[in-house]
Amino acid sequence: MTPRRLVLLLLPLIAGLLLNPLPTGATGNKNFQFFAPPAEGTLPNGPFGRLIRQGELIFIHTGQYAPRYVGNDLTCESCHLDRGIKPYSAPLWGAYGTYPRYRSKNHQVNTLEERIRGCFRFSLNGTPPPVDGKTMKALIAYSFWVSRGAPVGLYLKGQGMVRMSKPASPPNPLRGKTLFEARCSLCHGLDGQGTQSDNDQVAFPPVWGPRSFNKGAGFHNVRELAGFLKMNMPLSKGKSLSDQQAWDVASYIDSQPRPEDPRKSGH
Repeated sequence: MTPRRLVLLLLPLIAGLLLNPLPTGATGNKNFQFFAPPAEGTLPNGPFGRLIRQGELIFIHTGQYAPRYVGNDLTCESCHLDRGIKPYSAPLWGAYGTYPRYRSKNHQVNTLEERIRGCFRFSLNGTPPPVDGKTMKALIAYSFWVSRGAPVGLYLKGQGMVRMSKPASPPNPLRGKTLFEARCSLCHGLDGQGTQSDNDQVAFPPVWGPRSFNKGAGFHNVRELAGFLKMNMPLSKGKSLSDQQAWDVASYIDSQPRPEDPRKSGH
């Protein structure tokens, strides 16, 4: 290859770097791009819009619209807040474009459908819906819609959960209990079993006990739960807990009884 030919091939790459330089601290593909999902109420008309809307209803009211697959009082929105679009609560728009991908949880390359099936099995303590069924198709359509326009292969600001650094002192469930009773029990109950609305519907989900996520769920990991609590809890008051407090509350919640990991029973 001649030097002139090599320069011509490199010109587009050089121009791209000059016009879109990596931000300070970014490495590899972590460009820290900002993304705003489509506004609520902008669904298309016709069958596609109805499928997206069905997925949204399943996401928000999972036990009502997909009851055969749910085994507790949680919904998809219990973990993925604000219809699955809130930053730092594993928003759908931060996940859709990253699958298929390798997951250390099962040591496999998973599709998004497989990832969603895991949510039903562990977080919802239920039965995974079939990949080709109506429930899954609707959830995939909704995930696609709220991710419309998101760049693929780039790190999006607010995707996933915050990964917490180790705290100054080891997480302490006793400190966490005091904090939970003061800051969390109004919504989730002193006994952690959640609260009901006036029409006997779940207002705030249980965070332990038989109607909460099981021991195979991502939140049954103190670091994972601490990152969620830090950015999102108490509801609408994210970042009001210190890092140490988030770790302590997470350790308290995860020290409480809950259903076993179904993998241990072969289910």
